[in-house]
Amino acid sequence: MENNEYLDNYEQRLELGLLRICEGAGLLESELLRSEDLDQTWEGYIKDYVADAVSNFNDFPEAALAWAAFLGMGVAHNWDTHWTHHRHDSYESYYGSHGWDDMDEHVLYGILGLQRDSQQAKKISDTLQSCALACLGLIRHEGIQTETAQGFYILARSYSVFYRIGASIELKRLGYKKVAVN
Repeated sequence: MENNEYLDNYEQRLELGLLRICEGAGLLESELLRSEDLDQTWEGYIKDYVADAVSNFNDFPEAALAWAAFLGMGVAHNWDTHWTHHRHDSYESYYGSHGWDDMDEHVLYGILGLQRDSQQAKKISDTLQSCALACLGLIRHEGIQTETAQGFYILARSYSVFYRIGASIELKRLGYKKVAVN
């Protein structure tokens, strides 16, 4: 893609917008929480995730976006609980019993251990649904055709933002905070 500046700007605007949605829901604060381990894991998973998301985007655009956040949550949870054991987990290990189709449920109820009828699980799912709809609105507002090369790069950047959002939500849920180091 020849216009990296445009893509960088899009990614920053999307991240800021999704951060605001998550702040409003009480899932995040003013900044994303990050870890180099989590970022490196996404670098290893992005090609496989994009392949799944692209093949599902036309029928399930919200899921194609939001599932990246659920993946980020699952990776962040495993990073906190036993990273030495989980750092080499395959991307497919985050699939549910129906593969990619129920990754969200596998992460929420299997990995994170939330109760199916819990308010927390509902808030997370509803907020990520809102984030996905906001992202689709931004893509439409920008006039981006998702079937084009530019659309592919926009979606890849979007999936990366959703992964970071999900990882940050889980880190906050686990009690992590940003603190200044002198």
